[in-house]
Amino acid sequence: MSARPETRTPAAPASTAAPSSRLLGGRISRWIAVILIVAVILVFFSVANDDWFTIVNYTLIAAIAAISLNVLSGYTGQVSLGIAFFMAIGAYTAAYLGGDVPNTPLDPLGLGLPFIIWLPAAGIVAGLVGALIGPTALRLKGFYLGIVTLSLIFIGQYIFQNARRITGGPQGRAFPVPAIGGATFDQQNSLFGFALTSGQQYFLLILVVLLLAALFVYNVMRSRAGRAFRAVRDNETGATIMGVNLFEAKMGSFILSSFLAGIAGALFASYSRYIIPNYWSLALSIQFIAAIIIGGIASIWGSLLGAAFVFGLPLVIDHFSLLPVASGSGIISSGDLNALLYGLLIVVFLLFEPGGVIGLARRAKVLTRKLYTHKDEGGEPAEITDLPSESGSQLDAGNSTLTKGENT
Repeated sequence: MSARPETRTPAAPASTAAPSSRLLGGRISRWIAVILIVAVILVFFSVANDDWFTIVNYTLIAAIAAISLNVLSGYTGQVSLGIAFFMAIGAYTAAYLGGDVPNTPLDPLGLGLPFIIWLPAAGIVAGLVGALIGPTALRLKGFYLGIVTLSLIFIGQYIFQNARRITGGPQGRAFPVPAIGGATFDQQNSLFGFALTSGQQYFLLILVVLLLAALFVYNVMRSRAGRAFRAVRDNETGATIMGVNLFEAKMGSFILSSFLAGIAGALFASYSRYIIPNYWSLALSIQFIAAIIIGGIASIWGSLLGAAFVFGLPLVIDHFSLLPVASGSGIISSGDLNALLYGLLIVVFLLFEPGGVIGLARRAKVLTRKLYTHKDEGGEPAEITDLPSESGSQLDAGNSTLTKGENT
């Protein structure tokens, strides 16, 4: 006697709501991260002393410069060793516009303008210099472009050493301090009834500039211009086929990078108060290259992490005297140790993880997500569904006959 075959309805997938829940979870985690960052900033602002503000302020300024280099080298793929030159252009523009009016013919020139003028002007002038140099430099690429930008460092050193009325010559010059009304940032002032130290005032200013720079670069990289930058980096021939104007894309990134470098140079010189021309050397440019490689190429967070490691960590080591002072007995100083350390890390990251610290974080995130997905969706057994068939249908195999659904 043949029994009627059983027909089962396929069960609905258990993970139908998984994408929406993951999206919601991602948004919640981002908001939690933002809240934690704001909380850390508030706690630091409330309890840190001037020594810590000095370390953090220099690191934040270095992060702005690292973002500027990442625009050109990370997002657009153009090798550049000239970031120190553009930082110097911004610094001396700020010195000329915001410096004190000279009392004697030997004093460096200054117009005494407020920082609301000289700070953006520092970036604009550096961007204009980048626009003048770009058409010549960007005709080359790779190693040759690196050599051209390297020459800017040596040309700049000669100019800065001899333009005494602007730079102060080999002995250097003082740089202007930001001021709001009659309150200057080099002394304690009150804001909404709270007394702020010089370090706290600079911290607020530098943090605002860093946030604006990071948001601007983030939005640019999500725009059509940013996609053109990345297309040029990945494959210039393919970018041309897609309709990208190579010259416009390279010039745009070069000018934006120069602008941000000029802002960073003006902030650094203003916070340091006194700089000699020798500071804007090749060693400074190499430090920023190390920062974006270690932190993460083509990443804003990578720029922050790289600046913290290359510029902030040596200041922390020196502040807490974690290493002995260098002497002739072969003891390694903090500066030597950090140079060796980030030199080694450059080689390690280039060989094994070109994405830097951010690349490692992304890999860890992907692994965590895979483990989470495997736990939630990987253990449910598959359900077998019998297809409907007529009673008495048979499958012949040699001399034997198998009747589906037949009971004996």
